[in-house]
Amino acid sequence: MVEAINELIAAAMGSPWALPALFVVCLLDAFFPVVPSETTVIAGGALAAEGQGHVVVVMALAALGAFVGDHVSYAIGRGLGSRASARLLPGRRGQAALAWAGAALRERGGVMIVALRFVPGGRVATTLTAGTLEYPLRRFSGFAALAALLWALYSGLVGYFAGEVFAGNHLLAVTVGVGFSLAIGVGTEGVRFGLRQRRRGRAASAEQVLSSAASSPGSGEGRAW
Repeated sequence: MVEAINELIAAAMGSPWALPALFVVCLLDAFFPVVPSETTVIAGGALAAEGQGHVVVVMALAALGAFVGDHVSYAIGRGLGSRASARLLPGRRGQAALAWAGAALRERGGVMIVALRFVPGGRVATTLTAGTLEYPLRRFSGFAALAALLWALYSGLVGYFAGEVFAGNHLLAVTVGVGFSLAIGVGTEGVRFGLRQRRRGRAASAEQVLSSAASSPGSGEGRAW
């Protein structure tokens, strides 16, 4: 069974259509997040380690597809606004992600376009929000290019090194590569959540101190002399 899956992966990535498909998958993932772009790039990197293709070509096409896809998502957000975000990221969690991405963009600017590329769901929320907020296109393009390049390098090299370690077993190489990538993503999200909770705790403590000071004896405006 494992051998059959390995052969299927090798045949799929060895097809003449594999590289164009890689570009399209990375493009679609920008506004259709169920498309497994990261898995596809990792698989391409793993097979490149065994001589089936070149890892630089895999990463270049992945970066280009991601860059173009981000601009499609930006254009959708700019053209349709909240209607697009409601469809592409529905539900309470989707809307919460959009709200957080909007606040992050306003506070930290384009750096978040790069940082949220590596957070699950962050790419779609950020690029859509950037379009909705009419974030300057020139600045968006610069940060999107950097994000796409770093993401493609990361995903391609994770696959390549997994392919080197588990040579001959494509399924295991892809599984380990994707698992590693997911662990990094979940870890990043966990750190972000912890920092956010810490900030909320500090804000609540400060508010409690101010409230206590305001209600303490002698703090009123009508103090008698």
